[in-house]
Amino acid sequence: MIPIVFFGTYKFASAILESIVRSGLFEIRAVITQPDRPIGRHQELQKSPVKILAEKHNLTIEQPESLKGYTLHVAPYTLNIVVEYGLIIPQGILDSSERGSINIHPSLLPKYRGPSPIQSVLINGDNETGVSIMLMDKKMDHGPILSQKKFSIDPADTYTTLADKLSTLSAEMLIETVPKFLNGEIEPEVQIDENATFCKILEKDDGLVDFERTAEEIFNQFRGMIVWPGIHAYLEGKRMKFLDIRPVDLQIAPGVIKIQDEKVSVGCRTGSIELVKIQMEGKKPMGAPEFINGYNKFNGLKFN
Repeated sequence: MIPIVFFGTYKFASAILESIVRSGLFEIRAVITQPDRPIGRHQELQKSPVKILAEKHNLTIEQPESLKGYTLHVAPYTLNIVVEYGLIIPQGILDSSERGSINIHPSLLPKYRGPSPIQSVLINGDNETGVSIMLMDKKMDHGPILSQKKFSIDPADTYTTLADKLSTLSAEMLIETVPKFLNGEIEPEVQIDENATFCKILEKDDGLVDFERTAEEIFNQFRGMIVWPGIHAYLEGKRMKFLDIRPVDLQIAPGVIKIQDEKVSVGCRTGSIELVKIQMEGKKPMGAPEFINGYNKFNGLKFN
């Protein structure tokens, strides 16, 4: 078995960790994940998906608030595996294992370096993405590539479905790549920095819909932001979340609501989006029929 330390926090990382455990290929000396965080209205502490999984398998867990000045108390081991950890890892820790640290990144590096590659590929309407496994260095998503595979995006994919598919591909690639790397069968390939593109941390305001964009562009925004931050617009000063939408071939003035044939649509620069499920500020989620019953007065109004 290959002795490793696993760094990860979020759902994508937990799926990889599950596959690592099941493979029987690795001896997991420790799992490093972010501290429990307060969530929701009552700010109750919530464990990370990786911590929940590590507890299930009785793995050693460490949760430092920061890795600055942090020391790993682990016997000599072969490799660090880093997936969606979310905190900066100092070079000293990256170099603490015998063969360095590898990272799984769900994009075709050097495209979409940064924290939101799955969301960004959907927001931008790309029709393919992939997974890259790389050696880590001091720069973000910059290290040489050990393996890379392309993956076609289904037009109906959202962040949720695409992340699940890429986590499965990532796990398969990791289990195939690590032994070959350790045996010297892989020559790391330096990334071409001139081809690099970057993505950012998504914030709440990134979900604001601009109806001067096309229906397809808004639908892609929805696909990428379905988990966070979601998409929304303002009507009469109140925030309306769009929980489920679809593009339709209906010409309406941009931003104007049209209620017709028991459907709710909003005009875009070209085409329209149909609001399948929405949530008014301070209200529970509702489908289009319920919205029409309670808010028919909005027919013909325009979003702010």
